[in-house]
Amino acid sequence: MTTFSAATTLHSGRDPQTTLIRITEVMAIVGLARPTIYKLMQQAESGFPLPVKLSNSTARGAPVAWVLSEVQAWTRSRIQARDRVAA
Repeated sequence: MTTFSAATTLHSGRDPQTTLIRITEVMAIVGLARPTIYKLMQQAESGFPLPVKLSNSTARGAPVAWVLSEVQAWTRSRIQARDRVAA
């Protein structure tokens, strides 16, 4: 059985390498809460992708987005890690 998130359906037909997604879509794709995502970003060993700044602002809370293909690659890496452990 295959399930599709709203983020996957919304971006079908777009180039994932150049599609930027906001935090709510990242949360929907990876199934993690906002604080967990930001903690993972601070841990280099997690490999979680860093966001792209959407403005020149240096203020806390300045708008950012993630590259869809990078979020998808991180998700795939978690699945592969699970499969390696199970094998």
